[in-house]
Amino acid sequence: MANGTAAAGGGAIYGLGMFGAWVWFWTEADGLWEHLYAIFQGLFWPAYMVYEAFAALAS
Repeated sequence: MANGTAAAGGGAIYGLGMFGAWVWFWTEADGLWEHLYAIFQGLFWPAYMVYEAFAALAS
């Protein structure tokens, strides 16, 4: 597999995850500022996922 194809596959997975995160965070939000924050969270969902995983391991 060429390097370009692997990068394209990773981008597709990140994009699907981003849309899924937007749906999740958007439905959990209540109010204007939480909805705006949900957009931000959707862009950086891997960081939030890792943070929550480490927080679960710590407790």
